[in-house]
Amino acid sequence: MAKNPLHCSFCGRNRDEVKILIAGQEGHICENCVEHAREIIEQELMVRDEKTAPSSFKLTVKKPMEIKKFLDEYVIGQDEAKKVLSVAVYNHYKRLQQKSENTGSEIEIEKSNIVMVGETGTGKTLLAKSIARMLNVPFAIVDATVFTEAGYVGEDVESILTRLLQVCNYDVHAAERGIVYIDEIDKIARKGDNPSITRDVSGEGVQQGMLKLLEGTDVLVPPQGGRKHPEQKLIKINTQNILFICGGAFDGIDKIIARRVQTNTIGFNVDKDLQENMKKNLLRYVNAQDLKTFGLIPELLGRLPVTTHLDPLDAPTLRAILTEPKNALIKQYKRLFELEGIHLQIEEDTLDFMVEKALEYKLGARGLRSICEGILTDAMFELPSSKETTFTLTLEYAKRKFDKSKLSLLKVA
Repeated sequence: MAKNPLHCSFCGRNRDEVKILIAGQEGHICENCVEHAREIIEQELMVRDEKTAPSSFKLTVKKPMEIKKFLDEYVIGQDEAKKVLSVAVYNHYKRLQQKSENTGSEIEIEKSNIVMVGETGTGKTLLAKSIARMLNVPFAIVDATVFTEAGYVGEDVESILTRLLQVCNYDVHAAERGIVYIDEIDKIARKGDNPSITRDVSGEGVQQGMLKLLEGTDVLVPPQGGRKHPEQKLIKINTQNILFICGGAFDGIDKIIARRVQTNTIGFNVDKDLQENMKKNLLRYVNAQDLKTFGLIPELLGRLPVTTHLDPLDAPTLRAILTEPKNALIKQYKRLFELEGIHLQIEEDTLDFMVEKALEYKLGARGLRSICEGILTDAMFELPSSKETTFTLTLEYAKRKFDKSKLSLLKVA
């Protein structure tokens, strides 16, 4: 009778099927099973560490005026939006501290999610990025346009939290007190006036999927984003302490506001100057009713209690954006030329010309970047190969280059 050949007691492979077979008192183990065992141990220890280890994100509380002062260094104007954001972020800090310090308190502070309304290029995303630079809590910026209703091509709403997890290196405790900025929220507006007449896959369906997320619940999140599938290991996150800030251009909402505030009143006692002033910046009168008419569902608006606006950019503001912030456009271009050993000088009337064109084409602060690129592309192409050490951007040069650029072909609305 033949003896049993040596084999691994775990996987059953014979001696000649493995490279190494380690002997024990009553059995053997192969190198494959040792490797699998090591992976299982590491995973288990990591899960336990996540539950017990203190988070690497320590709260550093800043007062609302300090937050606004920091934002002033990067964003010109928009004082109203800065105040609202500063207060919301500060209250978010206080709310988190109250939960950790005084768990027995009967008063529970609710979070104030925000929705920001402003034309393109007025600084919504820049405000969010500037806050992210200053804060010591996980901060993620996501785009609402990629989300669709569950079961359709696109991303599930839960992948909003995947971005937050990735920012804090999958530290669940830190992610549960982070801040999420959802950009382009207006792109998921309800497509038709009549709700649920057809399936609105990337509009109302997404809004409904976001309801529990914004309010606060336990959400199972796919670690790599995308769609959930049965074999996937999901991470559970509680969203009760995550602050959501939403932003969007809401193109056409000014007409909805105009109908509500009745700017076209006629009669002898009408203050025409007041009416003209109101028409210049109708967004300052925006409220939840206007957003509902635009296409956001009432249940979502109830979870976004704070509504603020960003003012359209006028000539002095655009002029300041060019030169004043820490990362102002002109400073960026001067630095680019410096790296080539060239000193860039820009005449004052050239800056005024850029502002005038940006206003003309209604592209906001982003339009300034396009105009600068159109004017300076030839100089940035030719000068690195030359021996020039200074370059002066004159009005005549700027006009000549702008007229040759594609931007000059844009039709003014």
